[in-house]
This record gives sequence, structure tokens and C-alpha cells, in this order.
Amino acid sequence: MRASFSCSNMQAEVTEERLGKDDEAPRRQKQHARRGCPKATPTRPKMAPDVITAERKGGGDHPDPRWRRRLRWLVIAVGLVRAYLAKGSYHSLYYSIEKPLKFFQTGALLEILHCAMGIVPSSVVLTSFQVMSRVFLIWAVTHSVKEVQSEDCVLLFVIAWTITEIIRYSFYTFSLLNHLPYLIKWARYTLFIVLYPMGVSGELLTIYAALPFVRQAGLYSISLPNKYNFSFDYYAFLILVMLSYIPLFPQLYFHMIYQRRKVLSHTEEHKKFE
Repeated sequence: MRASFSCSNMQAEVTEERLGKDDEAPRRQKQHARRGCPKATPTRPKMAPDVITAERKGGGDHPDPRWRRRLRWLVIAVGLVRAYLAKGSYHSLYYSIEKPLKFFQTGALLEILHCAMGIVPSSVVLTSFQVMSRVFLIWAVTHSVKEVQSEDCVLLFVIAWTITEIIRYSFYTFSLLNHLPYLIKWARYTLFIVLYPMGVSGELLTIYAALPFVRQAGLYSISLPNKYNFSFDYYAFLILVMLSYIPLFPQLYFHMIYQRRKVLSHTEEHKKFE
């Protein structure tokens, strides 16, 4: 057992072997106590701030539940690959992962609660916007308008979501473990350049494909006169949702561009100093 003692006038390192020398330990401790040396205290290995915060909140062995979400999206990815290998075509692959996609994406509503409670250190506003928009697209558009489920544009945003979330949650998990590979960091701040426009294109094309069926069936629309004296046109609402992508998507996209320059340039400078 190795202990280190430091004094103002002396620095010594004492090595004790516990084979037959346990009786000498009290005597040596008394000698160092007379000289005014403080008792040796074991040092705790350094951990990331997020891990320390999670431990204080009772996180246990798994301080962040995001590793489970990565497994969920891996299930969807495996389902897509298996369905493609079985059918030999990418058409109508949505049906093969429809149930787990609805279940996992709806369960993501708990992320908002986790952010609000401080379990996960993320923005409540950004998380709410991302989760609610996806839940809306899954249930209020894709589920409600059966005709669009066979469209290839649905598969477009599903693939983009799946790859993005696997990379994102892998990034969070390895960061908490203080063993973040550069490849995952690079993928986190690079692949979005293609995946974000791909996902947004799939979402917009899916809503656009649903518009004729929504108008024809009058889906979720309320017309006057009625006892509430209130009208709602779901067709017009979907058009407003599509228009909202114009101001929102560029802000998110260029924010990620800025983060990429900041993070990856800092990594390159750190490598040069090493």
C-alpha cells in the first residue's frame, strides 16, 4: 500500500509492505503526526462534470439514460436492413419498422421531462421542438393519412432520423465515459450536412403528399356553423407547418455549421499541441 506525505520542510514517500509489517504502521503514523504532517487521504479519480452531476442526482451506474435511446434507434436500423434484404427493394419499408418507430418516438416525450428535471443537460425549448415536431409528423401526418405510408419520402426522413440519433446518442454516451473517439465526434459535426437536408426534405415531401387526401377527407377540420362557433382547417394548418421550415431550418443548420467549426477546429489545435 502506497501513501504520500508532504510537509513544509520535508517531502517523503513511504512504501509499506503489509507482509509482516502491519505492526509498524501505527508507530510511523505517530512519528509523522509529531512532525506536523497531515494524514494521507486517498485521491478520487477525476471524472467529467456531467458524470459528477449525475452521481449527485443519484444516476448510479448509468448517469444518463441516452444510451438506451441509442439501442432503440439501433433496433429500427436493424429492422430496415433486414426488411430490405428480405424484399430486395427499398419501397414500402416503412411498414417493417412502423410499430417500433411509433413506440420509440412517442416515448421520446419523456426527454422533455428529463430536461425539465435536469436529469439530462439539454435545452428544454430545443428538445421540445424537436420531439414534438417528430411526434406530430409520425401520428398527425403519417399515421393519419394511410396513403402516404407507401411513399419513398417517408423512408427518407426515417433513415435520416435513425442515422442522426445513433450518432448523437453515441456521442453523448462516450462523452460521459470520457472516451470519445474522434471518428464519432467528426461524424456528429459533419454528417448532419447531408442528413439534416435529407430529413427535412423527407418531412416536407411527406406533408405535401398528404395534402390532397387531407382536403378530400376534411381530416381534423372543423367547419361552421357549430355550437362552439369555431372553425379549423387542417389543410391550411399543414401548409403553415411547411412554411415554418423556412425560418427555422436555416437557423438550426447554420448553428450546427458554427458548432462544427468551433469544435473540430479546437480539436485540431489540441492535437497540434500534443
